[in-house]
Amino acid sequence: MNLSPFTSHLSPCIVGLSPMDDITDLPFRQLCKEFGADLLITEFIASEALNRDAEKSFRKMRFTPEQRPIGIQIFGANEEELLRCLDVVEQAEPDFIDINWGCPVRKVAGKGAGSGILQDIPKMLGITTAMVKRSHLPVTVKTRLGYSHDSMMITDFCEALQDTGIAALSIHGRTKNQMYSGTADWTMIGEVKNNPRMHIPIFGNGDITTAAQALEAKERYGVDGILIGRGAIGNPWIFEQCRRAFRGEAEREITVAERVDVCRRHLLAAADFKGERTAIFEMRKHYGAYFKGLHNFKPFRLALVSTPSLEETFAVLDRIKEHYR
Repeated sequence: MNLSPFTSHLSPCIVGLSPMDDITDLPFRQLCKEFGADLLITEFIASEALNRDAEKSFRKMRFTPEQRPIGIQIFGANEEELLRCLDVVEQAEPDFIDINWGCPVRKVAGKGAGSGILQDIPKMLGITTAMVKRSHLPVTVKTRLGYSHDSMMITDFCEALQDTGIAALSIHGRTKNQMYSGTADWTMIGEVKNNPRMHIPIFGNGDITTAAQALEAKERYGVDGILIGRGAIGNPWIFEQCRRAFRGEAEREITVAERVDVCRRHLLAAADFKGERTAIFEMRKHYGAYFKGLHNFKPFRLALVSTPSLEETFAVLDRIKEHYR
């Protein structure tokens, strides 16, 4: 299969959307693609849930043709369960399959999945090898620097991961024990990228919230791609701004009116996809970011997170647009 999702023909450095549970759903991915994301990855999906035909997990795999190239990310700690779910994932026809060896949250890592498996590198390598051999699609991996600072052997185990046959590797610049605290260590990501024995594309992830930071990461560490997670929440424009920065262009101002209009579209698409009640609840994670930096915004934010219907939420958005005209 053509590995075009992992080449730089899309931009000088690929800028993609990093998976986030209950964030990077189909409606949000669509906006990120519209505003310039080169590569998309779904929310992570439990292999066991796919094997049980869980409806929510199947919904997470849905995507539109416009969202290509796209990967479906799966996680689990049981080799048999992970191998079984490959058939289900391949039927959705993504461009690649991503294994999550990086999630640090207790409900995942505590069961030996995600970054929990970094305590057992041989097991991680064994499962990854088996999945690469079984899959008819390219397989990629998302991981962290190690389980803890005392166990960081990132250069060595990334070489070993490459030897499993994966098509690309994404590295979050923190250990499992760091969770999301402290600062992502991009120097370690750069060491992997600049290791002369590495030949697969290396993507960096962690703390990229502006186009200037993305440009610095690209130029300083030479990564093949950058995955943006939290920096994209309520800010799908970050991908467009990164592209502008890579071309040496100034950032485009995002007006309040545009923020309101895109936020409205996001909410409406989420309601169509998941239903009004779920969309209203989940969108509360985005409002603060959509309108970050607006003076005296707190009353409007409180109104947005407390409205029970689309109609009332749209009315609040109209008031925001008028107030900050």
